[in-house]
Amino acid sequence: MPMHLGRRLFLQSMAATGAGLALSSQLVAAEKAAPFKISLAEWSLHRTIREGKLDNLDFAKTAKETCGVEAIEYVNQFFKDKAKDEKYLAELNKRAADNGVTQVLIMCDGEGALGAPDEAARKQAVENHHKWVEAAKTLGCHSIRVNAASDHKLSYAEQMKLAADGLAQLSEFAKGYDMNVIVENHGGLSSDGAWLAGVMKTVNMENCGTLPDFGNFRVSSNEMYDRYKGVDELMPYAKAVSAKTHAFDVEGNETNTDYFKMMDIVVNKHNYHGFVGIEWEGGGIGEIEGIIATRKLLERCAEKLSA
Repeated sequence: MPMHLGRRLFLQSMAATGAGLALSSQLVAAEKAAPFKISLAEWSLHRTIREGKLDNLDFAKTAKETCGVEAIEYVNQFFKDKAKDEKYLAELNKRAADNGVTQVLIMCDGEGALGAPDEAARKQAVENHHKWVEAAKTLGCHSIRVNAASDHKLSYAEQMKLAADGLAQLSEFAKGYDMNVIVENHGGLSSDGAWLAGVMKTVNMENCGTLPDFGNFRVSSNEMYDRYKGVDELMPYAKAVSAKTHAFDVEGNETNTDYFKMMDIVVNKHNYHGFVGIEWEGGGIGEIEGIIATRKLLERCAEKLSA
């Protein structure tokens, strides 16, 4: 082989290797830049929706174009009578697809207590949720979010037993749809991290998990559960996470929760890389402003976690 040709091939080879290493570095950087995914809980816009300024059908578009978020979490209250409406669900699918938005889950309320002491009432609550499992499947969601409510007058252990029974029944139904049933800490004993973790252990089903919410740790009117401890206890079962915000300081930090500490627990301690849902519940600024402020805070957390 002529000397000059050999040198040319050598240089081409080195250039290709360099390009490959550069691309590999870019891919590694991109991976590091996304330690978790951001979604938007529809409850963040509940005032706007209830005032008639936003329709549920336009949620996907608003999330993407106005809030800069490409994944959404529905609230069943905002399309309560549409769970079995195939035409309506098809339109939701179309709008989400048109805007390049992922539909993550449906938050379900008002369908009865899954831990009701009365067996018939508990069974009815389970059946009331069936339609939302089916709707979530149609929308391509991975979960429905439910509540583990029981009768607060009963003992700690009895409420755990009853909640676990209702959740197990619903999770068994959801298994047939490849759907998760996930529980949020949402007041009462469900805001006690140890109790809800105990419920998960009692159910002991792969498709039954938690949705840890950073802010919902009020066990009673005069008792707050430690939010960092609670999230830590619930993360082993988490299939989604709720980034609750109420207020921000001048530097853009949430005034009730140390987000950098919390996201370190979520991502680094528990190796969670799924969706973290923005749930703005504050006042003083508008809902869109609160959502964007929360998104920017989460992006700062992601940047620090990727450093």
